Formats: sequence, C-alpha cells, structure tokens
Amino acid sequence: MNMQDFAPLMFGGLILVMLIGFPVAFSLSALGLLCGFIAIEMGWFPAAFMANLPFNVFGILSNELLLAIPFFTLMGSILEKCGLAEDMLDSMGQLFGPARGGLGYSVIIVGFILGAITGTVAGQVIAMAMISLPVMMRYGYNMRYATGVLAASGTITQLVPPSLVLVVMADQLGQPVGDMYKGAWGPSILQVLIFALYTFCLTRLRPAYLPGVPASARTLDGWALWKKCLRGIIPSAVLIFAVLGSMGGLPGINTAIATPTEAGAMGAVGAFLLAALHRRLSWPMIKEGMTGTMRITAMVVFILIGSRVFSLVFQGVDGAVWVEHMLTGLPGGQTGFLIAVNIFIFFLAFFLDFFEIAFIILPMLGPVAEKMGINMIWFGVLICVNMQTSFMHPPFGFALFYLRGISDTLFKAGAIPVKVESKDIYLGAIPWVLLQLVLVVVVIFVPQTVTVFLDKKESIDTDKVQIEMPVEEENNATAEDEQKAVDELFRNADSPGAAAPASAPGGAPK
Repeated sequence: MNMQDFAPLMFGGLILVMLIGFPVAFSLSALGLLCGFIAIEMGWFPAAFMANLPFNVFGILSNELLLAIPFFTLMGSILEKCGLAEDMLDSMGQLFGPARGGLGYSVIIVGFILGAITGTVAGQVIAMAMISLPVMMRYGYNMRYATGVLAASGTITQLVPPSLVLVVMADQLGQPVGDMYKGAWGPSILQVLIFALYTFCLTRLRPAYLPGVPASARTLDGWALWKKCLRGIIPSAVLIFAVLGSMGGLPGINTAIATPTEAGAMGAVGAFLLAALHRRLSWPMIKEGMTGTMRITAMVVFILIGSRVFSLVFQGVDGAVWVEHMLTGLPGGQTGFLIAVNIFIFFLAFFLDFFEIAFIILPMLGPVAEKMGINMIWFGVLICVNMQTSFMHPPFGFALFYLRGISDTLFKAGAIPVKVESKDIYLGAIPWVLLQLVLVVVVIFVPQTVTVFLDKKESIDTDKVQIEMPVEEENNATAEDEQKAVDELFRNADSPGAAAPASAPGGAPK
C-alpha cells in the first residue's frame, strides 16, 4: 500500500468511528494515533513528526478567541432561565394572536430575538414549547405545524449572531468574528421572512390549520400590552447592541472596541442584569448555568484536541492534497464545489453535531475553498446555514428530541389534552427542513445575501497608478530653453548648404 491510498482509508475510518456512537473526541484521538503509528512503520514520515502534537495541543489551549465560547454559553444559559422568553411569548402571542396564524408569527419573531441574545438551541426550544404548545393546541392549531414551527424557530439561534457556531467558524477559517457576524445577518433575516411567508401561505391554503385567537382571550390591551412587549424587546436590543456593536458585528459599525472575548464577558454581565431585572437571579440558577457552561466548554476542548490529533496525521500523509484534487476536479467550478460540499454536509449532519463538523470537516474544506477564490465569510456563513438542518433532521435532530421530551412532560402534567405522537413531530419538521434548504440554495446563488453588510474593501488597480514628481519653475524654464536650443540646431542642420562643405567641379574640394 502506498501513501496516496492511505488518506482515503483514513477518511473512511473517520466516518466509521463517528457512526459507532463512541464519544467523538476519544474516537478521533485513537484513530489519529493508530494511523500515525502505521505511517511511521511504513516510512511515510519520521517519528519526530509526531513531536508536533504537543505544540498543536498547546496552540489550541492558548487560543484567546475560544475564550469567547464559555462567556457566550454562560450568557445564553442565564437568559434561558430569567423569564425573558415567557414574557416575550406571552406579549407577542396576545399582540399577533387574533390574526390568523398569529401564534406562529409570534413564535418565529420571538425565536429570532431570543436567538440573538442566547445562542443556544436546547433551552430555546424547551422554553418556547412549554409556553406556546399548550396555547396552540387549545385554539386548534394543526399539530404538525405547531411542532414544526417550534423546532425550526429554535434552530434559528445557530445562525443569528452571537451564535457559537459562527465563533467556531471564524476560528477555523481564520476570519474576524465581527465580519462573520455581519455576514450572517442577511441570511438570518431572510430565514425569518421565509418562515413567515410559509405561515402566511398556509393561512390562505389551509385556514383551518392556523385559526386566530379570539380577541376575548386577551388579558392585556392597548398601552398595557405594548408596554409588556417593549419591556422584553428594549433590554434585548440594548444587550444585542452592546455585545455585537462593541466587536463590530452589526451592519454599519466598522470599528471594534472590544475583542470577542471581552464582548462575551460583557454579554454575560448583561445576562445577570436582565435576570435581576426580571427578579429571577438566584444562586441555584447561577450554579446551574455555570455547570452547563463547564460541560459545553469541556466538550468543545476535547473535540478540538481529538480533531487536531487526526488532522496532524492526515496532513502528514498528504490528505489535504487528496481532498484538494478530489474537490477541485468537480464540474461547475465554484458553484459545483459549493453544491457538492453542501450535499455532503447535509447528509453528514444526520449523524454529527455542528461542533464536530466544524472542527473535523471544515479544516479540510476551508483551504480548498480559499484556493478556488471563494470569499471565506460567504463560505463560512453558507456552511452555518446548512448546519441549521442538523437540529431538524428526522430521526436524529436534537431539536426534535427536545420537543419530544418536553411534549411528554406537558402531557403528563395535564398542560396539553392529547399526547404528541413522534410521527407528528417528524412529519411536521420536514417542510421546515425544506425551507432551510431553500435558504441554502439562495445563499449559494446570491452571495450578496452575505456580503451586503460586509465592509467594502478598497481595491487599487496598479495598471492605472501614475506617479508625478513635482518640478520647480526654474527647472521647468531651463528645460524649455534646452529643448529650444536642440530644436534650433537640428533645424540649421536640415537647411540647404549646411549639410556638407562646398565642392569644386569634378568633385575636388576648393
């Protein structure tokens, strides 16, 4: 066996160990070390090559950008439990409820707002399902629409800044986090509009599926209702502006005054203030939030270490060259490459978490995309849009698992009258997965959806550059006089009789 055939075998082994179900971090480490020993025995690289591994691991642990992950995770964990979701869903539900499909619109809008301040899917899906699912069932909403919109609106948080996925994407692609956030705003807004348009069309095609809530069901009206809506929206907007604006992650803000880590710390402090404002701040809540943050951070670090062990050996056996030759040979150029990559990631997301895809697969694809001249912000946001679907895939989507668990809890508690069947959750998710794939297609063929909010880079055409040297007046006058003298000399030389001495008849000189 030669080295050129070993890289595909490593990649096949990677897929196999991830499908086994053993923790990915340890599977990757074991596979990488095993393949490293084989490569050393075969003489493909020396044993000293593996001495780079400790330096790679130290480089991971000293990466300051990854410090933003625990801060943003803590911010999301605290905000999940501070009562903000309950207040916003209640007020938005009463505001839009009387309109046909109004509860669906309120879930989509609140999902977008919560996604911009929490960044976590699990708590968002659970919180919105606990509040909205009983109300939707009470007023006769179609079961499959209700479960689908709750799961889909929770997954928006993976795309809306300050998403943890975008932080990881920026780190793996070597791009500024602020630019990655700016690029994600266009697809995020477009995703909300697509969801709202689907809801609107459904109210026209199947009006019985999404009835309006009777106006008599309102507990608030007039200024009292608007006051409750603004009480949830204004603090959220202030927190979004403070966190994202300080790091240059909002459209129109070109200067960053804080690093992503500092902005994450500011967001965590803001989350504590919002929890105190809602009178929900307590030691048990803080302890629970910090415990969840510790678990997610430890998981990310171990996956990073495992992926680095694998990628080091994969690079040593020229795996990157194999991937590049395979992907650059696809028909269709950039478009063909992007379509093939997104199909691959879509199916890979059936089995892998977004962290695993970002740390394992993205380092293989990023260099190829850069060599093909693809804008790396566009590429990163596109992959993030695709990875939204990983939470919605039947039967392995995590959002569907969360919804399955919370619906059983609500039924046992008597909050909903009938049990939600698994087939309703899975079939209800399919239209929303298709809507997410529509956004993937739009972002592939209309890259301006990502680049519209990015700072315009000044380009200089070197062929049109002119360099002019300043000349003093005296020098100009002297140069003109010298030119006149030269012209006069050539004029005299060209006049008759001045070209040669006079000659005598016969050709003899006088």
